[in-house]
Amino acid sequence: MSVEPRFDEVIHAPNRLRICSMLSRAAEVEFAAIREGLGVSDSVLSKQLKALEDAGYLTVRKSPLEGRTRTWAALTDAGRTAFAAHVAELKRLAEGVL
Repeated sequence: MSVEPRFDEVIHAPNRLRICSMLSRAAEVEFAAIREGLGVSDSVLSKQLKALEDAGYLTVRKSPLEGRTRTWAALTDAGRTAFAAHVAELKRLAEGVL
């Protein structure tokens, strides 16, 4: 996907950048897997997911599994585009192109 490089302050926060990176490689990822990958608490992860959801960059789905409710997160098309544009901008900046 070719996108116009664009810095995105919502995505740029370290944990949100890492969340977008994890989600960009999968259709959806379970909350616990994201939490463990980031090494953060449930409350920290919930706050970061909410910020991305409020921006329209991800959706959250809850489903029962083995007597528990599990939470899944997935990037929206807008989130995938914004993440790709942000990564392209970071690459452009790293190459010294202003």
